[in-house]
Amino acid sequence: MAQRVVVVIDMQNGVFSSPRFDKAGRSAQINRLTERADITIFIQHREGAMCEGNDAFNLLPEIAEPDGAHYLTKTACDSFWQTELAALLKRLAVEAFVVCGCATDYCLDTTIKVGASAGYAITVAADAHTTADRRWVSAEALINQHNEVWSSLSIPGNVPRVLNTDEIVAEWS
Repeated sequence: MAQRVVVVIDMQNGVFSSPRFDKAGRSAQINRLTERADITIFIQHREGAMCEGNDAFNLLPEIAEPDGAHYLTKTACDSFWQTELAALLKRLAVEAFVVCGCATDYCLDTTIKVGASAGYAITVAADAHTTADRRWVSAEALINQHNEVWSSLSIPGNVPRVLNTDEIVAEWS
């Protein structure tokens, strides 16, 4: 049986210091995924006040942290850039994973595109990622638009799948 792997990006206190769309609902969906996963990898962004030892760096209190979870720190929108993510995935023999977290239009978007281009089979949890309203567009519109874009990326043979948490959990049953 394939491993059930979830990569959770930037669900940190500092990231949520500004309002994000459906924080409670998205956190609950992420917890449903990590509860059922064989492997959970938390990616935490380090920048400014969001650094180790500062509460802004910590995961949101409503995010469950399963025993044995892996933690990686990044300094860019791309979770692969100058991090140990690719090495960890290789060591764990992971070729496919579900991605969720924050922010849809920055860190998830970059990580999904880089990861899919690198050959990882990525499933986006369509209802388990979030972002903030931007000057010209609402967070909800951004989330819906990115789900549509990711499901039709032009990466021959490796287009990311975009499924709701219910669909992912059903596949894992």
